[in-house]
Amino acid sequence: MVQKFPWLAHGHIFPFLEPAKRLSRRNFTIYLCSTSVNLDSIKNSKKKDSFYDDIFIKLVELHIPSLVELPPRFHTDKNLPFNLLPSLLKAFQMSSSSFSNILSSINPDLLIYDMVQLTWSKLRAYTRKKFGILNLINVELEECVRIVCLAPKIASSKGIPSIYFATLGAVLFSFYHHVHMMGDGLTFPYPAIYLLDREIMLPYLKDADDDFALGNLKMSCEIVLMKSLVPTGPLIVDSNDYDHEEFSKIMKLLSGKSRYSTVYISFGSEYFLSKKQIVEIAKALELCGVNFIWVVRFPGDEKMIGIECAFLIEFLERVQMKGLIVPGVSGFISHCGWSSVMKSMYFGVPIKAMPIKSEQPINARLVVEAGVGVEVERESGGLYVREKIAKAINKVIVEKEFCEDTRNRTKKLSEKIKEKEKQDMNETTMDLLKICMKNKLQGAKSSSKGGRGGGGK
Repeated sequence: MVQKFPWLAHGHIFPFLEPAKRLSRRNFTIYLCSTSVNLDSIKNSKKKDSFYDDIFIKLVELHIPSLVELPPRFHTDKNLPFNLLPSLLKAFQMSSSSFSNILSSINPDLLIYDMVQLTWSKLRAYTRKKFGILNLINVELEECVRIVCLAPKIASSKGIPSIYFATLGAVLFSFYHHVHMMGDGLTFPYPAIYLLDREIMLPYLKDADDDFALGNLKMSCEIVLMKSLVPTGPLIVDSNDYDHEEFSKIMKLLSGKSRYSTVYISFGSEYFLSKKQIVEIAKALELCGVNFIWVVRFPGDEKMIGIECAFLIEFLERVQMKGLIVPGVSGFISHCGWSSVMKSMYFGVPIKAMPIKSEQPINARLVVEAGVGVEVERESGGLYVREKIAKAINKVIVEKEFCEDTRNRTKKLSEKIKEKEKQDMNETTMDLLKICMKNKLQGAKSSSKGGRGGGGK
Protein backbone atom coordinates (compact mmCIF):
# COMPACT_ATOMS: atom_id res chain seq x y z
CA MET A 1 0.00 0.00 0.00
CA VAL A 2 1.25 3.44 -0.95
CA GLN A 3 -0.13 6.79 0.21
CA LYS A 4 0.39 9.83 -2.03
CA PHE A 5 0.22 13.36 -0.71
CA PRO A 6 0.59 16.08 -3.39
CA TRP A 7 0.36 19.84 -2.95
CA LEU A 8 -3.14 21.28 -3.54
CA ALA A 9 -2.54 22.29 -7.17
CA HIS A 10 -3.67 20.52 -10.34
CA GLY A 11 -0.12 20.82 -11.69
CA HIS A 12 0.98 18.61 -8.78
CA ILE A 13 -2.09 16.38 -8.27
CA PHE A 14 -2.36 14.97 -11.77
CA PRO A 15 1.37 14.15 -12.09
CA PHE A 16 0.85 12.23 -8.82
CA LEU A 17 -2.28 10.55 -10.20
CA GLU A 18 -0.74 9.33 -13.47
CA PRO A 19 1.86 7.00 -11.91
CA ALA A 20 -0.85 5.90 -9.46
CA LYS A 21 -2.91 4.64 -12.40
CA ARG A 22 0.10 2.83 -13.84
CA LEU A 23 1.12 1.36 -10.50
CA SER A 24 -2.44 0.13 -9.95
CA ARG A 25 -2.04 -2.06 -13.05
CA ARG A 26 0.88 -3.69 -11.23
CA ASN A 27 -1.23 -4.54 -8.16
CA PHE A 28 -0.22 -1.57 -6.01
CA THR A 29 -3.01 -0.11 -3.88
CA ILE A 30 -2.73 3.67 -3.93
CA TYR A 31 -4.34 6.12 -1.51
CA LEU A 32 -4.32 9.66 -2.88
CA CYS A 33 -4.93 12.33 -0.26
CA SER A 34 -6.24 15.83 -1.05
CA THR A 35 -9.05 18.27 -0.33
CA SER A 36 -12.67 17.69 -1.33
CA VAL A 37 -12.64 20.19 -4.20
CA ASN A 38 -9.56 18.55 -5.72
CA LEU A 39 -10.96 15.04 -5.27
CA ASP A 40 -14.11 16.18 -7.09
CA SER A 41 -11.94 17.13 -10.08
CA ILE A 42 -10.39 13.67 -10.07
CA LYS A 43 -13.82 12.04 -9.84
CA ASN A 44 -15.05 14.07 -12.82
CA SER A 45 -12.02 13.13 -14.92
CA LYS A 46 -12.11 9.43 -14.05
CA LYS A 47 -15.62 8.98 -15.52
CA LYS A 48 -14.10 8.97 -19.02
CA ASP A 49 -10.79 7.42 -18.07
CA SER A 50 -10.59 3.73 -18.89
CA PHE A 51 -7.25 3.46 -17.08
CA TYR A 52 -8.62 4.52 -13.71
CA ASP A 53 -9.19 1.60 -11.33
CA ASP A 54 -11.45 2.24 -8.32
CA ILE A 55 -10.35 -1.01 -6.71
CA PHE A 56 -6.67 -0.10 -6.51
CA ILE A 57 -6.89 3.73 -6.35
CA LYS A 58 -8.59 5.16 -3.28
CA LEU A 59 -9.33 8.86 -2.79
CA VAL A 60 -8.92 10.12 0.79
CA GLU A 61 -10.17 13.53 1.87
CA LEU A 62 -7.85 15.84 3.76
CA HIS A 63 -9.88 18.07 6.07
CA ILE A 64 -8.53 21.58 6.27
CA PRO A 65 -10.28 24.34 8.20
CA SER A 66 -12.56 26.73 6.30
CA LEU A 67 -11.27 30.15 7.19
CA VAL A 68 -13.65 33.10 6.78
CA GLU A 69 -11.78 34.34 3.73
CA LEU A 70 -11.17 30.82 2.35
CA PRO A 71 -14.37 28.85 1.65
CA PRO A 72 -14.05 25.16 0.62
CA ARG A 73 -14.15 25.94 -3.12
CA PHE A 74 -10.79 27.68 -2.63
CA HIS A 75 -9.11 24.70 -0.93
CA THR A 76 -7.12 24.32 -4.16
CA ASP A 77 -4.50 26.27 -6.06
CA LYS A 78 -6.55 26.07 -9.26
CA ASN A 79 -8.05 29.49 -10.14
CA LEU A 80 -7.18 30.67 -6.63
CA PRO A 81 -7.31 34.49 -6.38
CA PHE A 82 -3.70 35.59 -5.96
CA ASN A 83 -4.32 37.28 -2.62
CA LEU A 84 -5.63 34.08 -1.01
CA LEU A 85 -2.47 31.97 -1.24
CA PRO A 86 -1.31 33.00 2.26
CA SER A 87 -4.68 31.85 3.63
CA LEU A 88 -4.45 28.54 1.76
CA LEU A 89 -0.95 27.92 3.12
CA LYS A 90 -2.13 28.76 6.63
CA ALA A 91 -5.15 26.43 6.39
CA PHE A 92 -2.98 23.69 4.88
CA GLN A 93 -0.56 23.85 7.81
CA MET A 94 -3.52 23.65 10.20
CA SER A 95 -4.50 20.31 8.62
CA SER A 96 -1.53 18.40 10.07
CA SER A 97 -3.69 16.54 12.63
CA SER A 98 -6.06 15.42 9.85
CA PHE A 99 -3.11 14.14 7.83
CA SER A 100 -1.64 12.38 10.85
CA ASN A 101 -4.96 10.62 11.52
CA ILE A 102 -5.21 9.53 7.88
CA LEU A 103 -1.68 8.15 7.98
CA SER A 104 -2.42 6.18 11.16
CA SER A 105 -5.68 4.84 9.73
CA ILE A 106 -4.19 3.66 6.41
CA ASN A 107 -0.77 2.67 7.81
CA PRO A 108 0.80 2.46 4.32
CA ASP A 109 4.05 0.72 3.47
CA LEU A 110 5.30 3.95 1.92
CA LEU A 111 4.42 7.65 1.78
CA ILE A 112 5.15 9.61 -1.42
CA TYR A 113 5.09 13.31 -0.63
CA ASP A 114 5.41 16.63 -2.43
CA MET A 115 7.75 19.59 -2.09
CA VAL A 116 5.26 22.09 -0.71
CA GLN A 117 4.34 20.26 2.51
CA LEU A 118 6.30 22.78 4.53
CA THR A 119 5.93 24.56 7.83
CA TRP A 120 7.45 27.91 8.60
CA SER A 121 8.00 29.41 12.04
CA LYS A 122 7.44 32.71 10.30
CA LEU A 123 5.76 32.92 6.92
CA ARG A 124 4.65 35.95 4.99
CA ALA A 125 3.29 35.51 1.50
CA TYR A 126 2.70 38.60 -0.51
CA THR A 127 1.54 39.64 -3.91
CA ARG A 128 2.44 42.48 -6.16
CA LYS A 129 1.88 43.72 -9.68
CA LYS A 130 5.11 43.55 -11.59
CA PHE A 131 5.95 43.95 -15.24
CA GLY A 132 2.23 44.29 -16.07
CA ILE A 133 1.55 40.76 -14.83
CA LEU A 134 -0.26 39.67 -11.68
CA ASN A 135 2.90 38.20 -10.25
CA LEU A 136 2.57 36.05 -7.14
CA ILE A 137 5.78 35.62 -5.23
CA ASN A 138 5.60 32.28 -3.48
CA VAL A 139 7.05 33.08 -0.09
CA GLU A 140 9.39 35.53 1.56
CA LEU A 141 11.54 34.05 4.28
CA GLU A 142 12.06 36.40 7.18
CA GLU A 143 15.38 36.12 9.00
CA CYS A 144 16.22 33.07 6.85
CA VAL A 145 14.08 30.84 9.06
CA ARG A 146 14.42 27.08 8.93
CA ILE A 147 12.05 25.17 6.64
CA VAL A 148 10.83 21.84 7.94
CA CYS A 149 8.94 19.28 5.88
CA LEU A 150 5.61 18.35 7.42
CA ALA A 151 4.61 15.07 5.77
CA PRO A 152 7.84 13.02 6.07
CA LYS A 153 8.34 14.02 9.70
CA ILE A 154 4.85 12.79 10.64
CA ALA A 155 5.45 9.59 8.67
CA SER A 156 8.83 9.03 10.31
CA SER A 157 7.26 9.35 13.77
CA LYS A 158 4.99 6.45 12.83
CA GLY A 159 7.77 4.29 11.37
CA ILE A 160 6.62 4.79 7.77
CA PRO A 161 9.32 5.40 5.12
CA SER A 162 8.74 8.32 2.77
CA ILE A 163 9.94 9.37 -0.67
CA TYR A 164 9.96 12.80 -2.22
CA PHE A 165 8.34 12.95 -5.66
CA ALA A 166 9.53 15.92 -7.74
CA THR A 167 6.92 17.44 -10.04
CA LEU A 168 9.58 19.92 -11.19
CA GLY A 169 12.54 19.32 -13.47
CA ALA A 170 15.92 18.21 -12.11
CA VAL A 171 17.67 21.19 -13.74
CA LEU A 172 15.81 23.55 -11.42
CA PHE A 173 17.07 21.76 -8.30
CA SER A 174 20.59 21.66 -9.69
CA PHE A 175 20.59 25.40 -10.42
CA TYR A 176 19.11 26.43 -7.05
CA HIS A 177 21.47 24.16 -5.16
CA HIS A 178 24.37 25.73 -7.05
CA VAL A 179 23.19 29.22 -6.09
CA HIS A 180 22.77 28.09 -2.48
CA MET A 181 26.30 26.63 -2.32
CA MET A 182 28.21 29.11 -4.51
CA GLY A 183 26.33 32.34 -3.77
CA ASP A 184 25.19 33.07 -7.33
CA GLY A 185 24.29 31.40 -10.61
CA LEU A 186 27.04 33.01 -12.68
CA THR A 187 29.33 30.00 -12.32
CA PHE A 188 26.66 27.39 -13.12
CA PRO A 189 28.31 24.85 -15.48
CA TYR A 190 25.69 25.40 -18.20
CA PRO A 191 25.66 29.12 -19.15
CA ALA A 192 22.41 28.72 -21.09
CA ILE A 193 20.62 28.15 -17.77
CA TYR A 194 20.43 31.39 -15.80
CA LEU A 195 18.10 33.77 -13.96
CA LEU A 196 17.90 37.52 -14.25
CA ASP A 197 17.81 39.54 -11.03
CA ARG A 198 14.08 40.20 -11.39
CA GLU A 199 13.38 36.47 -11.80
CA ILE A 200 14.84 35.23 -8.50
CA MET A 201 11.97 33.46 -6.74
CA LEU A 202 13.43 33.43 -3.25
CA PRO A 203 15.84 36.31 -2.62
CA TYR A 204 17.28 34.64 0.48
CA LEU A 205 18.24 31.43 -1.31
CA LYS A 206 21.99 31.79 -1.04
CA ASP A 207 21.83 32.66 2.70
CA ALA A 208 19.37 29.96 3.76
CA ASP A 209 20.41 27.03 5.92
CA ASP A 210 21.36 23.63 4.53
CA ASP A 211 17.82 22.26 4.59
CA PHE A 212 16.49 25.01 2.37
CA ALA A 213 17.64 24.02 -1.10
CA LEU A 214 17.33 20.25 -0.88
CA GLY A 215 15.84 19.65 2.55
CA ASN A 216 13.04 17.55 1.02
CA LEU A 217 15.60 15.19 -0.46
CA LYS A 218 17.36 14.66 2.89
CA MET A 219 14.15 13.29 4.39
CA SER A 220 13.47 11.07 1.40
CA CYS A 221 14.12 7.38 2.02
CA GLU A 222 16.76 5.81 -0.24
CA ILE A 223 15.58 7.11 -3.62
CA VAL A 224 14.20 10.29 -5.08
CA LEU A 225 11.70 10.12 -7.91
CA MET A 226 13.56 12.58 -10.08
CA LYS A 227 16.73 12.74 -12.18
CA SER A 228 18.25 9.53 -13.51
CA LEU A 229 17.99 7.65 -10.22
CA VAL A 230 14.35 6.73 -10.69
CA PRO A 231 12.91 8.28 -13.85
CA THR A 232 9.13 7.98 -13.92
CA GLY A 233 8.57 8.93 -17.56
CA PRO A 234 6.61 11.96 -18.76
CA LEU A 235 3.40 11.31 -16.72
CA ILE A 236 1.10 12.73 -19.40
CA VAL A 237 -2.61 12.29 -18.68
CA ASP A 238 -3.64 9.11 -20.50
CA SER A 239 -7.34 9.80 -20.80
CA ASN A 240 -10.24 10.68 -23.07
CA ASP A 241 -11.39 13.29 -20.60
CA TYR A 242 -12.33 16.38 -22.59
CA ASP A 243 -15.29 18.62 -23.27
CA HIS A 244 -16.86 17.28 -26.51
CA GLU A 245 -18.61 20.55 -27.29
CA GLU A 246 -15.41 22.58 -27.01
CA PHE A 247 -13.52 19.87 -28.92
CA SER A 248 -16.01 20.15 -31.79
CA LYS A 249 -15.54 23.93 -31.90
CA ILE A 250 -11.77 23.54 -32.05
CA MET A 251 -11.86 20.86 -34.75
CA LYS A 252 -14.24 22.96 -36.83
CA LEU A 253 -11.83 25.90 -36.60
CA LEU A 254 -8.80 23.76 -37.49
CA SER A 255 -10.39 21.72 -40.29
CA GLY A 256 -9.85 24.38 -42.93
CA LYS A 257 -6.42 25.53 -41.76
CA SER A 258 -3.06 24.48 -43.17
CA ARG A 259 -0.71 22.35 -41.06
CA TYR A 260 1.50 24.16 -38.51
CA SER A 261 -0.44 27.41 -38.94
CA THR A 262 -2.16 27.52 -35.53
CA VAL A 263 -0.76 28.51 -32.14
CA TYR A 264 -2.17 27.48 -28.78
CA ILE A 265 -1.99 29.96 -25.90
CA SER A 266 -2.38 28.98 -22.27
CA PHE A 267 -0.83 30.04 -18.97
CA GLY A 268 -2.07 27.14 -16.85
CA SER A 269 -4.63 27.11 -14.05
CA GLU A 270 -2.67 29.13 -11.47
CA TYR A 271 -1.46 32.21 -13.35
CA PHE A 272 -3.47 35.14 -14.63
CA LEU A 273 -2.46 37.78 -17.15
CA SER A 274 -3.06 41.44 -16.46
CA LYS A 275 -5.34 43.49 -18.73
CA LYS A 276 -2.24 45.05 -20.28
CA GLN A 277 -0.68 41.68 -21.16
CA ILE A 278 -3.97 40.39 -22.61
CA VAL A 279 -4.01 43.41 -24.93
CA GLU A 280 -0.36 42.88 -25.95
CA ILE A 281 -0.93 39.20 -26.82
CA ALA A 282 -4.06 40.04 -28.81
CA LYS A 283 -2.23 42.77 -30.76
CA ALA A 284 0.66 40.35 -31.42
CA LEU A 285 -1.74 37.79 -32.89
CA GLU A 286 -3.12 40.48 -35.19
CA LEU A 287 0.41 41.48 -36.25
CA CYS A 288 1.23 37.84 -37.12
CA GLY A 289 -2.06 37.01 -38.76
CA VAL A 290 -1.79 33.42 -37.50
CA ASN A 291 -4.64 31.13 -36.52
CA PHE A 292 -4.94 30.64 -32.77
CA ILE A 293 -6.74 28.95 -29.90
CA TRP A 294 -6.42 31.00 -26.72
CA VAL A 295 -7.30 29.97 -23.18
CA VAL A 296 -8.25 33.02 -21.10
CA ARG A 297 -8.63 32.52 -17.34
CA PHE A 298 -9.52 34.82 -14.49
CA PRO A 299 -9.02 34.19 -10.76
CA GLY A 300 -11.74 32.60 -8.65
CA ASP A 301 -15.28 33.20 -9.81
CA GLU A 302 -14.42 36.18 -12.01
CA LYS A 303 -15.61 36.16 -15.60
CA MET A 304 -14.77 38.28 -18.60
CA ILE A 305 -16.36 41.54 -17.61
CA GLY A 306 -15.99 45.22 -18.32
CA ILE A 307 -12.92 46.24 -20.26
CA GLU A 308 -11.61 42.68 -20.76
CA CYS A 309 -14.89 41.38 -22.15
CA ALA A 310 -15.48 44.37 -24.43
CA PHE A 311 -11.92 44.27 -25.74
CA LEU A 312 -11.87 40.50 -26.40
CA ILE A 313 -15.26 40.55 -28.14
CA GLU A 314 -14.09 43.39 -30.39
CA PHE A 315 -10.80 41.56 -30.98
CA LEU A 316 -12.57 38.36 -32.06
CA GLU A 317 -14.79 40.34 -34.41
CA ARG A 318 -11.69 41.81 -36.06
CA VAL A 319 -9.86 38.49 -36.51
CA GLN A 320 -13.09 36.72 -37.54
CA MET A 321 -12.37 33.03 -38.31
CA LYS A 322 -8.69 33.10 -37.43
CA GLY A 323 -9.16 32.37 -33.76
CA LEU A 324 -11.14 30.98 -30.88
CA ILE A 325 -11.08 31.95 -27.21
CA VAL A 326 -12.02 29.00 -25.01
CA PRO A 327 -12.27 28.33 -21.25
CA GLY A 328 -9.93 25.34 -20.96
CA VAL A 329 -7.46 23.88 -23.50
CA SER A 330 -3.74 23.17 -23.14
CA GLY A 331 -1.64 25.77 -24.94
CA PHE A 332 1.85 26.06 -26.34
CA ILE A 333 2.47 29.76 -26.15
CA SER A 334 3.21 28.79 -22.61
CA HIS A 335 4.23 30.09 -19.20
CA CYS A 336 6.52 27.02 -19.08
CA GLY A 337 5.20 25.29 -16.00
CA TRP A 338 6.89 21.88 -15.95
CA SER A 339 3.69 19.98 -16.80
CA SER A 340 3.15 22.21 -19.85
CA VAL A 341 6.73 21.68 -20.98
CA MET A 342 6.38 17.90 -20.68
CA LYS A 343 3.09 17.90 -22.63
CA SER A 344 4.68 19.93 -25.41
CA MET A 345 7.68 17.63 -25.64
CA TYR A 346 5.58 14.47 -25.44
CA PHE A 347 3.34 15.50 -28.32
CA GLY A 348 6.15 17.06 -30.35
CA VAL A 349 4.94 20.68 -30.34
CA PRO A 350 7.53 23.53 -30.18
CA ILE A 351 7.11 26.06 -27.37
CA LYS A 352 6.90 29.83 -27.55
CA ALA A 353 7.94 30.54 -23.97
CA MET A 354 6.55 33.44 -21.92
CA PRO A 355 7.64 32.56 -18.34
CA ILE A 356 5.97 34.48 -15.53
CA LYS A 357 7.49 33.41 -12.21
CA SER A 358 9.03 30.75 -9.97
CA GLU A 359 10.74 27.94 -11.89
CA GLN A 360 9.33 28.96 -15.27
CA PRO A 361 12.31 31.05 -16.52
CA ILE A 362 14.65 28.08 -15.89
CA ASN A 363 12.28 25.79 -17.80
CA ALA A 364 12.07 28.30 -20.66
CA ARG A 365 15.86 28.42 -20.99
CA LEU A 366 16.01 24.62 -20.96
CA VAL A 367 13.52 24.57 -23.85
CA VAL A 368 15.68 27.01 -25.83
CA GLU A 369 18.91 25.11 -25.04
CA ALA A 370 17.32 21.85 -26.23
CA GLY A 371 16.40 23.55 -29.50
CA VAL A 372 12.68 22.84 -29.15
CA GLY A 373 11.37 26.37 -28.77
CA VAL A 374 12.03 30.08 -28.38
CA GLU A 375 11.68 32.48 -25.48
CA VAL A 376 9.83 35.75 -25.98
CA GLU A 377 12.08 38.69 -25.12
CA ARG A 378 10.86 41.21 -22.56
CA GLU A 379 11.28 44.93 -22.51
CA SER A 380 13.79 46.33 -20.02
CA GLY A 381 10.95 46.87 -17.54
CA GLY A 382 9.92 43.21 -17.80
CA LEU A 383 6.77 43.66 -19.90
CA TYR A 384 5.98 41.38 -22.83
CA VAL A 385 5.11 43.61 -25.82
CA ARG A 386 3.27 42.80 -29.02
CA GLU A 387 6.23 43.21 -31.41
CA LYS A 388 8.44 40.73 -29.54
CA ILE A 389 5.60 38.26 -29.00
CA ALA A 390 4.87 38.41 -32.75
CA LYS A 391 8.58 37.97 -33.52
CA ALA A 392 8.73 34.73 -31.51
CA ILE A 393 5.54 33.38 -33.12
CA ASN A 394 6.80 34.17 -36.62
CA LYS A 395 10.16 32.54 -35.88
CA VAL A 396 8.52 29.19 -35.12
CA ILE A 397 5.76 29.36 -37.74
CA VAL A 398 6.95 31.54 -40.63
CA GLU A 399 10.76 31.28 -40.85
CA LYS A 400 11.01 28.07 -42.86
CA GLU A 401 14.53 26.86 -41.99
CA PHE A 402 14.16 27.53 -38.26
CA CYS A 403 10.62 26.06 -38.28
CA GLU A 404 11.70 22.80 -39.87
CA ASP A 405 14.77 22.42 -37.64
CA THR A 406 12.76 23.10 -34.46
CA ARG A 407 9.95 20.75 -35.45
CA ASN A 408 12.42 17.99 -36.30
CA ARG A 409 14.21 18.36 -32.97
CA THR A 410 10.90 18.35 -31.10
CA LYS A 411 9.70 15.29 -33.03
CA LYS A 412 12.90 13.35 -32.21
CA LEU A 413 12.65 14.28 -28.55
CA SER A 414 9.00 13.19 -28.51
CA GLU A 415 9.91 9.82 -30.01
CA LYS A 416 12.70 9.33 -27.47
CA ILE A 417 10.42 10.15 -24.53
CA LYS A 418 7.72 7.76 -25.73
CA GLU A 419 10.28 5.04 -26.41
CA LYS A 420 11.59 5.16 -22.81
CA GLU A 421 8.20 5.70 -21.16
CA LYS A 422 7.40 2.05 -20.38
CA GLN A 423 10.97 1.24 -19.31
CA ASP A 424 11.06 4.19 -16.90
CA MET A 425 7.79 3.18 -15.28
CA ASN A 426 8.97 -0.42 -14.89
CA GLU A 427 12.13 0.78 -13.10
CA THR A 428 10.04 2.99 -10.82
CA THR A 429 7.75 0.08 -9.98
CA MET A 430 10.62 -2.22 -9.04
CA ASP A 431 12.29 0.38 -6.82
CA LEU A 432 9.04 1.19 -5.01
CA LEU A 433 8.33 -2.50 -4.54
CA LYS A 434 11.78 -3.02 -2.95
CA ILE A 435 11.17 -0.24 -0.42
CA CYS A 436 7.66 -1.50 0.43
CA MET A 437 8.92 -5.06 0.90
CA LYS A 438 11.85 -3.86 3.01
CA ASN A 439 9.46 -1.99 5.28
CA LYS A 440 7.17 -5.02 5.58
CA LEU A 441 10.15 -7.20 6.48
CA GLN A 442 11.35 -4.75 9.13
CA GLY A 443 7.84 -4.56 10.54
CA ALA A 444 7.60 -8.35 10.69
CA LYS A 445 10.97 -8.58 12.49
CA SER A 446 9.92 -5.95 15.03
CA SER A 447 6.65 -7.79 15.70
CA SER A 448 8.51 -11.07 16.07
CA LYS A 449 10.96 -9.62 18.59
CA GLY A 450 8.16 -7.99 20.51
CA GLY A 451 6.27 -11.28 20.63
CA ARG A 452 9.28 -13.24 21.92
CA GLY A 453 10.08 -10.60 24.50
CA GLY A 454 6.54 -10.59 25.77
CA GLY A 455 6.49 -14.39 26.06
CA GLY A 456 9.59 -14.47 28.27
CA LYS A 457 8.17 -12.15 30.83
